[in-house]
Amino acid sequence: MGIFEKLKAEFVDIVEWVDDGRFTLVWRFPRYHNQIKHGAQLIVRPGQLAVFVDRGKLADVFEPGQYTLETKNLPILSTLQGWKYGFDSPFKAEVYFVSTRQVTELKWGTPNPIIMRDADFGPVRIRAFGTYSLRAVDPKALLKELVGTDSVFETDEVNELMRSIINTAFADAIGKANIPVLDLAARYQQLSDDLRKLVCERIDDEYGLDVPQLNIVNVSLPPEVEKAIDTRSSMGVIGDMQRYTQYQVATSMPAAAANPGGGFAAAGMGLGLGAAAGATLSQQMMPPPPPPPQATLFHLAVNGQTVGPFAGPQLSQAVAQGQLTSTTLVWAHGMNGWVPAGTVPALAHLFAAPPPPPPPKA
Repeated sequence: MGIFEKLKAEFVDIVEWVDDGRFTLVWRFPRYHNQIKHGAQLIVRPGQLAVFVDRGKLADVFEPGQYTLETKNLPILSTLQGWKYGFDSPFKAEVYFVSTRQVTELKWGTPNPIIMRDADFGPVRIRAFGTYSLRAVDPKALLKELVGTDSVFETDEVNELMRSIINTAFADAIGKANIPVLDLAARYQQLSDDLRKLVCERIDDEYGLDVPQLNIVNVSLPPEVEKAIDTRSSMGVIGDMQRYTQYQVATSMPAAAANPGGGFAAAGMGLGLGAAAGATLSQQMMPPPPPPPQATLFHLAVNGQTVGPFAGPQLSQAVAQGQLTSTTLVWAHGMNGWVPAGTVPALAHLFAAPPPPPPPKA
């Protein structure tokens, strides 16, 4: 290689980025020690922006298109490098290409449960996860706040930051929405829109990023709470538990009777189940028996003192012991005063004459 070819190879003629990565946000043109030639071609493809940086200071920004690098389209760089009258020699500058297309299929999720207050279940813990897309909208803010001097900046380097911001915003959104747990699934779209707005407010101006899409895929409860909800739903579907039990008994009778290995036992089981079901149905169809009458309690006047109250067998025992006779004064609730026991219809049977002895055997 001759001296002229060697010098020519040190100058950059074309500045471009062929983006073959799906998750790259920023890529620095690998100039190394080469200089950009006067009149070099800058090619910015759709979905890209090119940013010139001179000694750590942000300079000119180029949108998609093809440019010939001259003083007229590098006004900020010309000022920084002191080109008062233009330039006709190679110059040094760093060129960063920023992807402005959406980076999709990014995922987020709550690493720890979020506690919310529910009207039906009280304090509950919920988890959530979903997807989002990311796009650069302000390359200068992005380079200044996040990229720095990195030659390649990918979404992996900002994923942790984005997840933290989304999780914090989700806790705020779910707290302000005040939606019952059982209604969350029907409000995913509304919650997703509110969550996206909160996230964009926190990253747009500071980091130069935008979240075009953010979706809540699922909000879940602890397993024990989900099990309790399932049990509650099952009871609601069954309705009348007693009728459901009768139905289960009735439907099991043909299966038990049709068991070929059961023989008489199966028949007996069928008869037993049928009798049980019939007894249950009969009991339900018959009106309930009336409550038993309450026994009347009597007080006795013995030797000038009130004794009792007595009822039933106790009164019969008092008669046998001679403590209660037909002339003994008695009183019970509802009576106007003390009266002889023989005049009370409820006690008359206690003083009736015993039946005569049976006739002798012939």
